[in-house]
Amino acid sequence: MSQQHPIGEFTTSALNSLRSLVDVNTIIGDPITVADGVVILPVSKVSFGYASGGSDLPAKTTDLFGGATGGGVTIQPLAFLVITKDGVELLQLQTAENTGDRIVNAVPGLVDKLLSLVKKDKKQESGDAEATSK
Repeated sequence: MSQQHPIGEFTTSALNSLRSLVDVNTIIGDPITVADGVVILPVSKVSFGYASGGSDLPAKTTDLFGGATGGGVTIQPLAFLVITKDGVELLQLQTAENTGDRIVNAVPGLVDKLLSLVKKDKKQESGDAEATSK
């Protein structure tokens, strides 16, 4: 029967504790329904860090072990997705600081514009088809 090394016990315990803090609902929070059927979804950034270490020290009667583990979780609220009957809007809590953030922020507006252009083109095509058939 093999016995687990003490650092393994430390690691397992620390990771299980941190795992209980972080799940998918931490990043995309539970939906909040408000008046008129508006649904709000909180969006957060989760950062996770973990470290462990240990040392076996030989002794005359038994080996001595010294070890430590540590970990941390940072949860930063970033935005809210607001879903209404008219569409979806992203409300940010802070401004974009770099090009990547600006691109991600522009996506919802770009999707809305593309959808409106497609709808407009379909209406024009159906209007042209009706005009030609008369």
